[in-house]
Amino acid sequence: MQAFRYAMVGGGQGAFIGGVHRMAMALDGRYRLVAGALSSDAERARASGRELGLADDRSHARWQDLLEDELRRPREERIDMVCIVTPNHLHYEVARAFTEAGFHVVCDKPLCHTSEQAEELVQLSRRHGTVFGVTYNYTGYPMVRQAREMVASGALGTLRKVVVEYHQGWLARNVESSKQAAWRLDPQRSGIAGAMGDIGSHAENLVATVTGLQLESLCADLTSFGAGRILDDDASLLLRFAGGARGAMLASQVEAGCENDLRLRVSGTLGTLMWRQEEPNRLEFAPLDGPRQELTRGSPWLGEAARRATRLPSGHPEAFIEAFANVYLGVAEAMAAVRAGRAPALHEADFPTVAEGARGVRFIEKTVASARSEAKWTACS
Repeated sequence: MQAFRYAMVGGGQGAFIGGVHRMAMALDGRYRLVAGALSSDAERARASGRELGLADDRSHARWQDLLEDELRRPREERIDMVCIVTPNHLHYEVARAFTEAGFHVVCDKPLCHTSEQAEELVQLSRRHGTVFGVTYNYTGYPMVRQAREMVASGALGTLRKVVVEYHQGWLARNVESSKQAAWRLDPQRSGIAGAMGDIGSHAENLVATVTGLQLESLCADLTSFGAGRILDDDASLLLRFAGGARGAMLASQVEAGCENDLRLRVSGTLGTLMWRQEEPNRLEFAPLDGPRQELTRGSPWLGEAARRATRLPSGHPEAFIEAFANVYLGVAEAMAAVRAGRAPALHEADFPTVAEGARGVRFIEKTVASARSEAKWTACS
């Protein structure tokens, strides 16, 4: 198939996540990087572009120049999509401009700073008929998709309890001067939340994706353990879902010794599912009546969504890059459907959309509001 041409905003030399996005997009041969505004520093932008094989005339220091240059070009040369991997404060402005210009967009999470901005992006994408993905990459794991299918099929019965935990320890010591910490701990760039926006947003999306439950209200406690930090580095939440299910969420970046320990446990009247990101190829199922089962990625008895998201035979580990690539594969299928003037087939366009990104922004706002309030529960509607 013809590869989709894309530009990247952010993600130049020294940027971890930009490289991850590029590797993921390259995995299935559905994308080709042709332009970028990889750094706001002109010299670094050109150097980054040359390292990635970009022509100098398609490598820019300002995203505005990138957009103007693409619009001047013949349609057969223009990009199809822009990938936004900048700090949070730039997401909205870049995404809005490219969506209004008719380009497809993939944006890192969280989508933007406010729910008003998020809703505008949702409406713009609908109005212009563009594909807009948000890279909640953990939804790309085959066994997460298997868990989603099992919940939807009724294998767990009526859901009762959901526990999601995300434990990191990289902020357990003072690392304020590092590039990654500097913008994440700055409310002007990161937004109104710290750990809650950075990893709590992933936890919220994982719960919503697997369970399909609608959050009704929450009770949150946000803490800043690091000396002088304005934004939270630790969060504890109680959750109430429509229909009666209850939940709990922990999201911390100050748990010394922890690496990237995202865990999910979903319990219903007929059984419990357990998944851990650091061992992503396994899903544990404990039915009410019967032996505990360990389901493994690549097994022929898994559901279609999990099988489609699997690249290697069982026993050959797949992980972070492949999960990212599955999100991008879903975006590519959606763009191909738009190009062909049709709706994507079932399981084709399997990726987190701008609407899910908007829900995540509202969740962050409600969490911060709850933490600042003396009220026990904060409504999420």
